[in-house]
Amino acid sequence: MTQAETAAPAQPDPHPSPDAAPTAEAQRALAICNICGYCNGLCAVFDAARRRPALTGADLDHLANLCHGCRSCLYDCQYAPPHAFAVNIPQALARVRWRSYAAHAWPPALARLFQRNGWAAALVALLSILAVVGGVLAVTPAEVLFARHQAPGAFYRIVPHAVMVAGGVLSLGWSVLAIAVATWRFARRTRGPRSADKTAAAAPITDRRSGRAASSRAPTASSPAGRRTHRSSPEHAASSPCRRIDWRGPVMAARALIRLDNLRGGGPGCHERAGPPSHWRRRLHHSLLAGLLLCFAATLTALGYHQLLDRAAPYPLLSAPVLLGSVGGLMMLIGVLGLAWLRWRADPAPLAAETAGADRAALALLLLVTGSGLALLLWRATPAMGLLLALHLGAVLALFLLLPYSRLIHGAYRGVALLHDAQERAR
Repeated sequence: MTQAETAAPAQPDPHPSPDAAPTAEAQRALAICNICGYCNGLCAVFDAARRRPALTGADLDHLANLCHGCRSCLYDCQYAPPHAFAVNIPQALARVRWRSYAAHAWPPALARLFQRNGWAAALVALLSILAVVGGVLAVTPAEVLFARHQAPGAFYRIVPHAVMVAGGVLSLGWSVLAIAVATWRFARRTRGPRSADKTAAAAPITDRRSGRAASSRAPTASSPAGRRTHRSSPEHAASSPCRRIDWRGPVMAARALIRLDNLRGGGPGCHERAGPPSHWRRRLHHSLLAGLLLCFAATLTALGYHQLLDRAAPYPLLSAPVLLGSVGGLMMLIGVLGLAWLRWRADPAPLAAETAGADRAALALLLLVTGSGLALLLWRATPAMGLLLALHLGAVLALFLLLPYSRLIHGAYRGVALLHDAQERAR
């Protein structure tokens, strides 16, 4: 990227084309926003767009994932439809964001799963459940599968512990690897203009009094200028092995990610189809995230029970794994149902049609995992326990396999975008 490409702002075309590609439409709309500046206080996107006025493809990927979809800018914008400029930032960035998932997916051959994500997610979930349930039916005698199991180790009479652990480790390990590579590719592409800084640093300096180029001979460390350069210059800070790490960017990004600051809509919250803005979208996301963390804690606690205390599942209702999993499951259920309700009543104007199936598929998969887990807890002492266990394990397997290739990967990309934005603001 040259210095001119970095510094030159995109020139807006005020008249939208109905067939404009997502990147071209997002660039057109954000170029108008950079001139207007009315929505700068609503979220981090608009200040970030002004720091990247060229609005290249990488810039748009960064801005699209920095956007949390609060939609406040659409309802505050004086150029939104039916104005002739037809600026619709939430929809334009949603389309770019969805394409960025496929562009950075790993391995690239599986990026096609994003094209028909609703059907792909349904097919993967169905095959995963059929594989687990079919395997249990095939190898487990009926008198064992449909018996009442209440003693410790009852789950492992249906699915052996080794098989359960191997399936979880392999599927989740693959997803973690795929997410890590995709996130690294996205972070590397969207980290912002740096070559321009190097070009500017290497450009000759002209003496303002004589008009001649200044001497290119670097000052020595013994000179005053050399001492200043050696101790305090950015070049030395970047190259010194003893440099101090600047934690401002990561801390700011972590705070914004945990608090979901970009879902505040500048203060009053997110807009829905009707009524005043509210913070329900942010609260429901927090409920879902907290539930996931509690369920993860329940899994780790159960692992400790099994490996360190030699206690096999299922555990008593008042044990730590069951309490953590129950509270986490209920919080996930509240979050999923609440977000589905908001999605159902949402104004379609700021939404991207190509992401609708993926949104529904992600919520449905989370609902299946949560619902089957809570059902297993309620009816684990009944003859239905065997099939419920197989259903839950199949749903969890599908969730692990689809994490890198579904709407659920947005958390990783959003974290990277927040980190880049915080680092740019801290400089």
